[in-house]
Amino acid sequence: MLSIPGIGERTALALLIRMPELGRVSREEAAALAGLAPFDNDSGQHKGQRRIAGGRARLRRSLFAAALPAAFRWNKALIVLYTRLTAAGKAHNAALIACARKLLIYANTVIQRGTPWREQASAT
Repeated sequence: MLSIPGIGERTALALLIRMPELGRVSREEAAALAGLAPFDNDSGQHKGQRRIAGGRARLRRSLFAAALPAAFRWNKALIVLYTRLTAAGKAHNAALIACARKLLIYANTVIQRGTPWREQASAT
């Protein structure tokens, strides 16, 4: 997990302690357990705003704190994601929450596969 840019020893430790199911759940379940899954506030014809809700608050804070420098400096995939979301009009915090969710998904995948992180080749 330490091979993922943006996840250091403290974040890895927080992930393992606060989410022992990591690696045994799907990406959607992991995001929901951490409270990083979007909650849609819809009812009938009313389409409400999407927010994050529930989950493990301390884990969510740890991931948010890790996503902050990762989205600006360390993780190329998160830099691209953050830039794309803010260019599309998303708020700074909403884009950082998306980056935190992506970091959690990366960690879950690395543990599931048992292989170190590899940077994806760019499509362009």
